[in-house]
Amino acid sequence: MWFGKDCHEGENQESMKFTEFNLNKHLLEALSYMGFDEATPIQEQAIPKIIEGRDLIASAQTGTGKTAAFLLPILHKLTDKHDQLNTLIIVPTRELAIQIDQQIEGFSYFTHVTSLPVYGGGEGQDWETQKKALTKGAEIIVATPGKLISHLNMGYVNFNHLQHLILDEADRMLDMGFHDDIQKIITYLPKKRQTLMFSATMPPKIRELARKVLKNPHEINIAISKPAEGVVQAVCLTYDQQKTPLINLMISNKPEIRSILIFTSTKKKVSEIVRGLKSKNYVVEGISSDLEQAEREEVLLRFRSKQTRVLVATDVLSRGIDIKDINFVVNYDVPGDAEDYVHRIGRTARADTKGVALTLVNEEDMPRFDRIEKLIERKVQRLKLPETLGDGPEWKITSFRKKGRKPSGKKKRKSRK
Repeated sequence: MWFGKDCHEGENQESMKFTEFNLNKHLLEALSYMGFDEATPIQEQAIPKIIEGRDLIASAQTGTGKTAAFLLPILHKLTDKHDQLNTLIIVPTRELAIQIDQQIEGFSYFTHVTSLPVYGGGEGQDWETQKKALTKGAEIIVATPGKLISHLNMGYVNFNHLQHLILDEADRMLDMGFHDDIQKIITYLPKKRQTLMFSATMPPKIRELARKVLKNPHEINIAISKPAEGVVQAVCLTYDQQKTPLINLMISNKPEIRSILIFTSTKKKVSEIVRGLKSKNYVVEGISSDLEQAEREEVLLRFRSKQTRVLVATDVLSRGIDIKDINFVVNYDVPGDAEDYVHRIGRTARADTKGVALTLVNEEDMPRFDRIEKLIERKVQRLKLPETLGDGPEWKITSFRKKGRKPSGKKKRKSRK
């Protein structure tokens, strides 16, 4: 078979079991019911420190289990406390707020802990439900910054008993311009609290924010900027007109691959790819910020339940969406930011599972992918195009000595005499 023959199993490393953390028995019961036995490295390092009450700054890539790393110790502390807002989790997107709330629901199934996501785009009754939770007390609130500030501006939010603040995907929030919103929210919180910050990357702006909001934090760095071990990576050098036919060929030849996520960088391309794939005998849908929130949730539900085999998405999904059992991720084009490559392919091979990530690279994107390979410190396997599609471009990285000089690609070097 043209693709998938070189997938390997990673080496097994001994991990701590969740029973070794002495977590509340109701949490352990839920973990057992969900099939979770061994902790990932971020969980192994973070859970004991959070239970101790330490502030924490952690750098961990997508797919390493960081959500459970902060939820489990918080839920462990909360199993005997009720009816007061104890924990605030701030996240960049409503999709991530919904995902974390769903995970809380799963982990706390055998407890009485309550949680609620607070995000925009809902109906009028959602506002009233959120207001009730913020005043009379769900134990955990998962909120996007803008919507939470809308409630804060009304003057009724009660943070008097809050003990934990968690900033998840902190780098993403700063990239989206939420720095001032986060600082404003913090002014409403008790100064005596435990603060946890999780970020996929650790640029200077994150360090600066950490100095402002954390007290003597314990620091954890887990495999920053490296794809998960379970991801088998490959590259195809293609011309643009070969990309959609190649994807159609792969999907037709691999009926066992039931869940395929295709990333592209623009909303316009999402529609074009969906139109190019819809003529085939499988269900394909697109998702981008153009869709209303309710529509996006319906599309994600169909993809999670395997009603939709192929989902085409912009980078709105590259971080913070937990969709299990994605077999295959395709980068239709190379992301402009090398870090985004790690987040995109992190949608497959979640936790200790395996997955395949294929990137389609045209002539223009070759320098970008060269930067990605330098970031992840490995050369990704090149695959030859199927014969029916013809030859693709040759790998070529052109360097220019003079900065600011626009490359033409047409001038010949003068011969030396």
